[in-house]
Formats: sequence, C-alpha cells, structure tokens
Amino acid sequence: MPPVFLNQLGLVCALGSGKQEVTRALFADTVSGVASHEGFADRPLHLGVVTSPLAAQDALPPSQHSRNNALLLTALEQIRPAVDAAIARFGRARVAVVLGTSTSGIGESERAIAGHLATGELPSRFHLHQQELGSPALALTQLLGLGGPAYVISTACSSSAKALASAARLLRSGTVDAVLTGGVDSLCRFTVAGFRALDSVSEERCNPMSAHRHGINIGEAAALFLMTREPGPVRLSGWGESSDAHHISAPEPGGKGAMAAIQEALKRAGVSAEQVDYVNLHGTATVQNDAMESRAVHTLLGPAVKASSTKPLTGHTLGAAGALEAAFAYLTLVDNPEGHLPAHFWDGAVDPSLPALSLVKPGEALGRPVQRVLSNSFAFGGSNAALVLERA
Repeated sequence: MPPVFLNQLGLVCALGSGKQEVTRALFADTVSGVASHEGFADRPLHLGVVTSPLAAQDALPPSQHSRNNALLLTALEQIRPAVDAAIARFGRARVAVVLGTSTSGIGESERAIAGHLATGELPSRFHLHQQELGSPALALTQLLGLGGPAYVISTACSSSAKALASAARLLRSGTVDAVLTGGVDSLCRFTVAGFRALDSVSEERCNPMSAHRHGINIGEAAALFLMTREPGPVRLSGWGESSDAHHISAPEPGGKGAMAAIQEALKRAGVSAEQVDYVNLHGTATVQNDAMESRAVHTLLGPAVKASSTKPLTGHTLGAAGALEAAFAYLTLVDNPEGHLPAHFWDGAVDPSLPALSLVKPGEALGRPVQRVLSNSFAFGGSNAALVLERA
C-alpha cells in the first residue's frame, strides 16, 4: 500500500500558536501552559486555556461561528498557502476533510441558555447548528469550496487519532489525493462539570504516573495536518484501533484493549517495539488510566523506552488530544537533531503499584534525531487508538 505523509502542520493550544512557539514551550526545562482559570466551574481550576489570538470567522456563516471553529481556523491559517496549492494541484473533489471533536459548539449553547434564562429569549447570534458535531468539517469544506468526503469522528478522547487513521485509509484506497485532518475541541462548563461528576478533575496541575495523582486537567486545542501520498517530513506509518467493550468510562484494567491497538499499530508500521524511540502517553493522571497504560507500555515496549505525558502542559484536550499529541510527535521528529524529548512534568513520587517506565526528565535528549514515535489515545467506552509516526 502507498505510504502517507504529514506534509504540513498548524496548531494552537495552551502552549501557544504555531510550530515555533509551541516547540519552544514543549521542549523547555520548565512547565508552562496549564494554569488556574475561573469561569468554568464554581471555583478556579487548572485548565489548558488557549490565550493566543484566534482567527476571525467573518468568512463563515453565523450558524458556524463558535470558539471551536475559531480554534480550527487559527490552525488552518498557518498552513493555508500549502492547502490552497494542494487544492489547485489535485482539484477540489479530490481533497477530503476528516476531523475529530467532542464539544463542537456546546459553549455557545451554554451561553445561549444562560441568556434565555435571564431574558426569556435566545440571543440573536445563537444557531443550533453551532453545536453540531459535523460543524468543523462543514466549516472547512464550505470555506475552501471542497467537494471530497467530509466528516467528523466523535469517539471522545480517541476522536482525532482515529481521524488521522481514517484519513490515511482514504488516501491509501485512492479515494482522494489530499486530506485536511486532525482535531479540535474547545473548553466549556459542560465538559468540566461532566468530568467533575466522575471525580476525575484535579484542581491543581495534573500529576500523571505519580502516587499522588488524583485527576485530569481539561484543555482546548486545534491541530490540523495536510496529509497526502507525496513525500513529506513525517510519515504516518502505522495505526491501530480496538475496543475494550468493558465499561462506559473505565478502561479494561489489564490494558488488553490498549495493547491490541499498540500491537496493530506496530504491525502495520512494520517495526518492532525496540525500534520505537519515544512514547507519548495518553497519561491522563487518573488512577485507572495510568495503571492500565503503564502496564500496557511496560509489557509491550519494556521499561527502557522513553515516555512522557504532555497533559500537564496542555490539559486533556479530549477530541483534539490524539491530533495534538501527533503534532507533538511531528515536532519531536522534525528539525530536532539533538533528539530533544517532551518532558514528563510530575512530582517524582513513584507509585510502587505501577510497572516502571523511563519517564523523560526536563531537558533530556537522545543525542541523535528521533526516528519513531508511538502516540497513545484511549477514550471512554474503551475506544483505543495508537499511532506510529516516523521521520521521513
């Protein structure tokens, strides 16, 4: 089957906007990004809020105006010239859009409902279509005048990792010649309240793999790739997907579903576990996820492979997490001759019940270019996805 490549990357998250700004923060020796914010709960919480200026939505109809789509357009602006060139080269009908999201425009609905409770009327700017899960794909398709397949995958925290896998299948089948793929999610009170109801939210910066871990930070982000069969800086060489069928919100404790996804990704990439240089962990800092994932990674890749969770930097960006962490893999693989790795920021309190992992220390580097990265995404309902990305 023909290989597929990530030719361009645009991104925005709590670490900043664009490859250069995010790269500096991602490989810094000090932790940034997640901070205490008000307005999303009845008390301040540590959240991964995007504070960078966002793109204007003037070119979108009012029914598609949302913070979610503003984040997406911010990522698009960074790669727009290359996207326009691909459309001119392949034709509008040969370019697809495949994205992952979970919140879409729920935040706009929250504010509209609050307005209705206060005044008895919905705000004139509110449209129900703003919260449709398909809104991000529709926005890009209409803005760019595309005629290829366009859809959104919403499987909670594995959404955009699965979107990248789906985009690769479209390309390898010959259905299209280019895909705009990735993920986007925006913060809203609904999401924060939902995770708090599960006792899964930390009021401080999250502490993955620590004996003192007690929950996640929620975040927001957009990461958008131009994926084609034309050679580019990073190859998406493998992906694996599985379903635990175990519990609606808890992972299968033995890590069977996670291991199945990782094994499929490695097999499709044609690489052994020993050839993986770095693992970007799902690493949510919940008791159950970290226990399951550390067991899966230790069993399949051993205790020596370098690994870290980047969620203390960005928060858990839910439907955008798979694409955002694939973006971090991209930044780790490209223009990084010393092989700097994203650090695992935590308190260092080892949990003796967890299998040992080689967690990346601040400033740590391989001393050579990173060749392969494994990125894990595990979602509610046991929806698991793993990606293998290689330096091309």
